[in-house]
Order: sequence, then structure tokens, then C-alpha cells
Amino acid sequence: MKDTATVEKIKLVDLEAQYQATREEIWSAMRNVVEESAFILGKYVEEFEAGFARFCKARFAIGVASGTDAIILSLRALGIGPGDEVITVPNTAFPTAEAVSLAGAKVVFADVDPETLNMDPREAKKKITKNTKALLPVHLYGQPAEMEALKELCRTHNLLLIEDAAQAHGAEYRGQRVGTIGNVSCFSFYPSKNLGAYGDGGAVVTNDERIADKVRMLRDHGRQEKYCHEIEGYNSRLDALQAAILSVKLKYLDKGNEKRWQHAQHYDKLLSHVKGVITPKVPDTVKSVYHLYVIRVKDRDLLRKKLMEENIETGIHYPIPLHLQPALAYLGLGKGSFPVAEEAASTVLSLPLYPEMTKEQIETVADAVKQHVN
Repeated sequence: MKDTATVEKIKLVDLEAQYQATREEIWSAMRNVVEESAFILGKYVEEFEAGFARFCKARFAIGVASGTDAIILSLRALGIGPGDEVITVPNTAFPTAEAVSLAGAKVVFADVDPETLNMDPREAKKKITKNTKALLPVHLYGQPAEMEALKELCRTHNLLLIEDAAQAHGAEYRGQRVGTIGNVSCFSFYPSKNLGAYGDGGAVVTNDERIADKVRMLRDHGRQEKYCHEIEGYNSRLDALQAAILSVKLKYLDKGNEKRWQHAQHYDKLLSHVKGVITPKVPDTVKSVYHLYVIRVKDRDLLRKKLMEENIETGIHYPIPLHLQPALAYLGLGKGSFPVAEEAASTVLSLPLYPEMTKEQIETVADAVKQHVN
């Protein structure tokens, strides 16, 4: 075993390495915003919105304050609120469900596919009632959900389809980029995302002009022009500094996603035949952008402890299924309600993955996993 005192720490995500690669462009973009005092909406936000829409191959992208707000505003723009139900998954970040509740609707959970850990269309079908208005699948870890089956459910039951693409910038399903498959798609630019800001930020992406116009109004206090408020809205504007930073980083996103894919293939090669390790299952119909590389092992917590002893950082996404969160106890869903999601919560482990990683770092991580699992 290597002496951990001499081994440089391998981070789960290395934002500093990413910054160093673009620092001059980032500072130039920020300086332009500050020198022009163009802080709220304006040309820098519009330029980013146009660029991100092109990236997603969509007609419209509307910058908002966070990924959470992207979901809230999308639900509001679609007319979903009190008395309505929205079906999503329990193995995701809390804001997915929180946004449904904050929009006034009821969150309903459906269990996930045991191989991909994305929404299982068969389970979602069981949860549809006369009050169901939308499906809200999560493209977990950067891998698109089974969208054709979910679209068919929506067609059959006259439901809306909202993509939670917070982790999936640039991912594809049957050659189509996420963001254009459902009625509307919600992105996060949290700093650790594949496209991350230097603070909070998000975007709503759609091909529907009516939805785009409504979201623009909702994000800016319900107005289209100054001092004339047509509806009650929110203060949820993507600020110009973040937009300028994101425009710089957007230029390198495809390249970064390709690097993530290559790193994931190397992990697969090193770990896919290791007894006791389940590597990500990626169907041929999708292209994952590997926001996270997540393995599953029985003694997850022990393995994580051993890796930390070797200066290897890991993460757990996510350790508590949403139906077991104290804030959602009012739903009355106890242990055993969603066995696949619950089993995943006790076994998933996110390994270090970011574009700037080296082949040697990946091999160091994989060697440590193999050593301690065995």
C-alpha cells in the first residue's frame, strides 16, 4: 500500500484545475461586466441564453437564479399548482421534490429501474391518478432516462413531460439532446455541474414560445416591461456576472464532456469485471455526460473510509431517499415504499471524475477500489 502522506489528494471534483485552464478568459469576461455596470439581465444574459439554446439545439433558453427555480417556474408556466400531482423519483437531490411542493403541487414518487437508477416507466404508470398533471424524470448522474416510454405514458394519459436535466448538460437520448425531448427542461449551473457558474444559476429550456414567454415574466416579477406587472412572479434572474462566466465555460463544455466520457470508459475497463463492484449501466440508446461516475458496492461506507485513508475523495449521491427525508414525512411513506431506490442509497459511491483528471489518477482510484473491495 502507498504511503498516504506522500500521495497527493485526488479530489471528487477539482474546480481549481478547471479555473486555471480558463482564468484569463474568465477574468476578462467578469471585468467587462463590472466596467459596464451591466449586472441585471441585459446583453450578457441574452448572449448566454442564445448560446445555451444552440448548445441544447432548442429554440429558447431562459436564465434563472437556480436549478430549483427552473423547476418551480416551469411548473408555474405550465399551469401546475394546488390540487395537481407530479410524479418524480426518490433517489435525487431534494430540490427536485421541493420545487414541486413550492409550486403548490403534490409530489408523488415512483421507484427506479434497478440497472440505470432512472425513473422506471412501469412504476410511474402505477402512480398515475386523475390528479396527475406531469412526469418529472431526472437524468441522473448525466444519463438520460428512458424518454420514449415516458413520452408514450404522457401521450396516453394526457400528461406534461418535464426533464430535470440539472446533471445532464449535453447528454443525448437516441441522438437528441436533453432539453428538447419533453415540454420543458430544467438545468442547474451549480459550481460542480458539467457547466457550472461561480455561484447559483439555472436555465429553463423549451421549444414552446408560450412557455418561454411565461418563464421570462415569472422570473422578473411577472412583467414584460418596467413597472407593468401582469402576474405575480418571482425575483429569479440569472445575473450578468454568472452569465458572462458561463458563456466562457460553455465554449469548452463539449470537449469537457468528451473527456468525462473517456475517463468513464477507462474506469469501466478497470472495474467492470471486479467482483463486488457494479459499474454504471448505460443503454445503447443514450449518451451519458457522466456528471458523476457511480459504482455500487455492498460495504460502501467501509470502502469509502478506506479510500479516504488513501487520500481519495468520494461522494454519495444520494444517502437518504427523498421519501425518508424528515421534511417530507407528511407524505406518510416509510421504509420499504421504494425498495430499489432504498437499496441504491446504501450502496452507491461516486468516484472522482472531472475533465482535468489524468489517466494515472483514474488508475490509482481503480487500484484502490479493487484492493479494498477484494
